[in-house]
Amino acid sequence: MNIFSLKYFGIFFIVISLFSFFNIIYSYYFNLLNNLNNYILVFTINLIVGLFLTLFKKYKYEKINLFERILIVLIGYIILPFTISIPYYFNIDNISLINCYFEAISGFTSTGFTIFNDLDKLDQTLILWRSSSQWIGGLYFLFSILLLIDVFDENLKRSLTNYISLNSSEIFKQVFKIIIIYLSMTILIFLMLKLVNLRSYDAYNYSLSIISSGGFMPNNNFDITFTTDISKIILSISMLFSFFSLFFIFNLIFFKKKNINYLSEDINILIYLLIVIVLSFVFFNYDNNFLNVLVSISSSVSNIGISFQQVPKNLVFVFLILVILGGSFFSTSSGLRVIKVLTLIKFSINNLLSHSKPNQIYSNKLSLNKISADINDINKYFFAIIIFIFSLFLITILLTISNLDFETSFKLGILTIMNTVNSEMYDLADLDFYNFNLFGKISLIIFMIIGRIELLSVIILLKKFLFKN
Repeated sequence: MNIFSLKYFGIFFIVISLFSFFNIIYSYYFNLLNNLNNYILVFTINLIVGLFLTLFKKYKYEKINLFERILIVLIGYIILPFTISIPYYFNIDNISLINCYFEAISGFTSTGFTIFNDLDKLDQTLILWRSSSQWIGGLYFLFSILLLIDVFDENLKRSLTNYISLNSSEIFKQVFKIIIIYLSMTILIFLMLKLVNLRSYDAYNYSLSIISSGGFMPNNNFDITFTTDISKIILSISMLFSFFSLFFIFNLIFFKKKNINYLSEDINILIYLLIVIVLSFVFFNYDNNFLNVLVSISSSVSNIGISFQQVPKNLVFVFLILVILGGSFFSTSSGLRVIKVLTLIKFSINNLLSHSKPNQIYSNKLSLNKISADINDINKYFFAIIIFIFSLFLITILLTISNLDFETSFKLGILTIMNTVNSEMYDLADLDFYNFNLFGKISLIIFMIIGRIELLSVIILLKKFLFKN
């Protein structure tokens, strides 16, 4: 393992130690001392390991190859949740290691599957720890995209930087920008939730979950917490923060020369979102529950997945489609990405027209994008669809083997790959992950990780073997 990977992991061990230190302060302040030693243990282990890895040897910037970067990202998703799982194991009696690791992976991948059915019985510090694991995982996901930026399509690069590849100074600049924007948006969501009179404890937990596109909630009272119309509107808006690109607002404000190409993906998905909302208002606005549907739409497109209990059951298929499409590439959500689907549709139509009218020339440009899609990018988009179908087929088979019926396996497979929590709007709220058999839990763990790295690794590997240029 090279020096860069050690320092990369070391940074996140230190981040985990900082959040465990916050739990220590919280425990002292509110006199919740029963599990204090566990957070001191996590703080000590992560701080020592983190400082050792970051200070072990001075790092000199050198280019690392593609496979090393993919391996770094993958190993991080495997080893970092081990330290996150420590408080679960020592805070709760008679809990197995696999259940602790399952909860940690679910949080770190911002999925939200939980082994805890009654959250009100959990210690408040453990609720904070669950929420923190999502925030850390969301930051890790954003850093992973930056680590692999050289291999992505031009739309993603254009939303981040003017540089085709990143040198050491540019990497430091973008890392700093990601941290500042991610932290600022978290604080903004917290303040928005405080405006609707959420207590600070709940607002803090929800803000960590929402910005990271996670599904962990601080209690079982979601329907009681957001009862007023204004609270539902604020909640819907806040969940869209992880639907658009992390740099959307930054690009709007700070680019001196406004260039529509920097904003093309976000503008396209904004139009897509407005169309979905308008159609939902026209066709699904019955029983005066449209704001509940709006929350479900925002939650689905941002791959968060939380919803009210009173959601029309006949919209399950619609919400699953929204989950599959997802949001912007450089957001904390998952999904196939709207921009990719639009590009593929335009490309397919153009090819059909070129056969029917061979003398005509058609463009692969989207309406708001002056740059045509590169054929290599289109090939990667097609492979993304193929990989998704294959992954969904495989996880559905594995979950069916784990004694789930086919419909449940299929829907849960979609949510697992898209890192979206099971809830009422998918008719999966009653799943008991604690009592899942070992094979089922391991399958979910593997595919929760695949959901985070699939489009960052598998497509790259396919490109390496199939597109020599």
